[in-house]
Parts: sequence; C-alpha cells; structure tokens
Amino acid sequence: MHTLREKKGGSDAAFFRGENKSPWYVVAFGMIGASISGVTFVSVPGMVRSMDMTYMQTVIGFFFGYLVVAHVLLPLYYKLNLISIYTYLGNRIGERSYRTGSFFFLLSRMLGTAAKLYLVCLILYNFVFHEFGIPFWIIAVVSVALVWIYTHKSGIKTIVWTDTLQTFCLFIALIFIIIAITQQLNIDFPTLTEAIRNHEHARIFVFDNWISRQNFFKQFISGIFIVIVMTGLDQDMMQKNLSCRNLKEAQKNMYWYGFSFIPLNFLFLCLGILLLILAKQLPVELPAINDDILPMFATKGYLGQPVLILFTIGIIAAAFSNSDSALTSMTTSFCVDILKTNKEDEQTARRKRNRVHLFMSLILISFICFFRIVNSQSVIDAIYVIASYTYGPLLGMFAFGLFTKRQTKDKWVPYIAIASPLICFLIDYLTTNLAGYKFGYELLMLNGFLTFAGMCILSKKTKNYGYNKR
Repeated sequence: MHTLREKKGGSDAAFFRGENKSPWYVVAFGMIGASISGVTFVSVPGMVRSMDMTYMQTVIGFFFGYLVVAHVLLPLYYKLNLISIYTYLGNRIGERSYRTGSFFFLLSRMLGTAAKLYLVCLILYNFVFHEFGIPFWIIAVVSVALVWIYTHKSGIKTIVWTDTLQTFCLFIALIFIIIAITQQLNIDFPTLTEAIRNHEHARIFVFDNWISRQNFFKQFISGIFIVIVMTGLDQDMMQKNLSCRNLKEAQKNMYWYGFSFIPLNFLFLCLGILLLILAKQLPVELPAINDDILPMFATKGYLGQPVLILFTIGIIAAAFSNSDSALTSMTTSFCVDILKTNKEDEQTARRKRNRVHLFMSLILISFICFFRIVNSQSVIDAIYVIASYTYGPLLGMFAFGLFTKRQTKDKWVPYIAIASPLICFLIDYLTTNLAGYKFGYELLMLNGFLTFAGMCILSKKTKNYGYNKR
C-alpha cells in the first residue's frame, strides 16, 4: 500500500492530502465552488428558457449519490489509505486496469477543465477585457499562472482554503446579482416569490413524458450515477475528501456538501426566471444562446456597474475553484500512477512533482488557446460529450471490483474500456436516426454496464479473493 512522507512544507503529505488536517466543514464549503464552474455560473440560469427548472430533478438525485459515495467509496479509500484512488484498481484487478483508470481520468479532467476555462476566458475577453485591448491568450496565461502560483508548493493543503474563499465570493456574487435584479423589477420579496412560482418556466417535475430527456426518473437516477462517477470515482473531488482528519469527518463533509448543492442550484434557476421576467419588462431581446443571457444583462449596463464587478468576481471565483483542484489532482495522478514518485526519496519526488505541475499547466494553456483558434461552440459540446463518455469505463471497472468476487483478464481491460464508449456512440447514433430517441444522461449507465459486462465475460472465479500483489 502506498504511504506518504510526512515532512512539512512542500512534502507529498501536504501536496497530496493536506497532511490529513483539513477541517471537514472547510472542505465541504470549498467543494461547492469546485463543483460550480464558470460555465455553470452562466449555464444554469440560461437553461431555464429551454428546459424550465427541471434540472432540479437531477440535483435531487445528486444528494442520494453523495450518500452512496459517503458509505460505499469513502470507507474503502480510507481503509486502504490511498493517495490516488485508482490504486484500488491495480490492487484489486491489475496494473493495466490501474493505468487505464488513471488515463481516463487524466483525459477527461484535462479536456473538461480546459473547456470550462476557455469559456470563462472567452466571456471575460468578450464582455470585460476586449475594450481594453487585452489579447485572449494573455487572459488564458494569467488565469492558469495564478492557479499554478498558489498551488505548486502545498497543493491540496492550499486549495482547501483558497476554495473556501472562492466559494464565498461566488455566493456573494449570486446573492447580490439577485438583489440587483429585484431592485430593478421594483418588487418586494413576497411578490418576487409569487412571480417565480407562477412563471411559465417554473416547472420542476416531469412525470408524464417517458420519451423526454427531462423525465423525472431519467434525471433523478442519472443524477445519482453522475455523482458516483464524477465525484466518487474522480481523483479531483476525492482528493479533498481524503485530506480530512478521518473517515467520519469526510462523511460529514459529503452530507453537508451534497445537501447544500440543492438550494444553491435552486437559486441559480430562480435567477434564470428573474432574468426572463426582467427581459419582458424592459423589454429587451434575449440572445439566441442561453449561456449569453446572464453575461448580456451583467455587462450591457442593464443592472449597473456593481453587477458587472460582481459577475466578473463570480465567474473568476468559480473558474479558479474548479481549475486549481483539477490541476492539483492531475499532478497527483500523473506522479503517483504514472511516475510512481511515492516510491522515491523526498527530494527526487518533489523535483519531479514540480516539473509535472508546470507541465500540466502548460498543456492546459495550450488547450485553451487551441479552443480559441478553432472557435467553435460545437467543439466544446463535443468535448463535454467525450468527457462524459470517459467516466463510463471507470464506473464499470469500480463496480466490477466492488460487487464481484471474480478476477478478470487484466490485459484486456484497456480494450474493453475503449470499446464501451465506442459502442455507446454507435447505439446513440442508431437510436437517434432510426427510432428518434436521443440518449441523455442515461448513456453513462449504459457505458458503465458495457464495461462491467465485458470484464465479467472475461473473468473467472477465484478462491483467493482479495487484492493482487503488484
């Protein structure tokens, strides 16, 4: 089992797990900001126009997913004293499964983080800094450089506290933007709540349409699985939990973090309805793209200069809180899973870790600038689809390890993990064109099932169930 060197300063213990001294309530509060990216800050209010408030069905499912993570995955991670959660795959299944899990995480996190930061940098460029003549690439470089500066020495130990500050800024920005819109509408709180409740886009639950992607059962169950894979099987999110003092405190963190996600997203959706009400009252023509609704109101003078400042603070805080933990987790995964620095002396490990951290930062900047050159929204959409596909194999591999007592052929796992998303893509294409049915979040579960089934087909019973000695 991997162990950490417990030296102070820039040690592995501080960078990877915060020396296991992070207060659970600080971790819980900071993780909220890490989950709310700059894209979410503008996308959730905008989605009200096209899908009402039905996103809340998925958010409710999130909470039950956090309970699964707290009681199934966290006890396992703490029991094994893991640095990288993908070490479990190596111990349980084999070396190739271990590296496959780490590879899928690195691919997904790099693409997802770059895409999120690209969109935030683009918003800042178009609505804030363009008039000052500041090039896009400078915004990208400065954004990633700031993250690198405050994470390169102490890693997760620093992030736990900076995420708390960034989450606080995000909350303040959201609340004051809502207050500014309320003042613009010139209505009191009871009238405000009544206007939101009676709005044509205030629908939350959909039980009568089984084909719709907004069906309650589809979104609720998918919400559970989304949290299991994007939190419980994600090194980025789990690294913060593993920095808590013990399992009990990590579970408390998961409970409160999961619960607080419900009112927060509800406020974002209420903000979306308020923007629609304000647009009708002014009146003003809304942009064609939903994601541009909030930036338009915040930057075009409809809500005043203070809201522009709050909006800028909000998306920067959300972007930094998401990207700093992602950068640290990618560094952790590459160092532990690929380079095996945890087996080297402290000085050598620290030197390699610093190089990897810088290398990951440069790759992140390169991807952001590449997306700017391509300058296509469809590319970003495709990247998010690809990122969601990569979590399916992780779901299948962990499910096989946790819920079976069989041993699969480790050398075939990488091929199964690659084939499963490809088969899912083919199924989605055929059902869309032949039956008119478009898969939504449930594609994740199908992806995981295919990986699980493939590993089962190539498996056999073993009398010595347990962990492989690598």
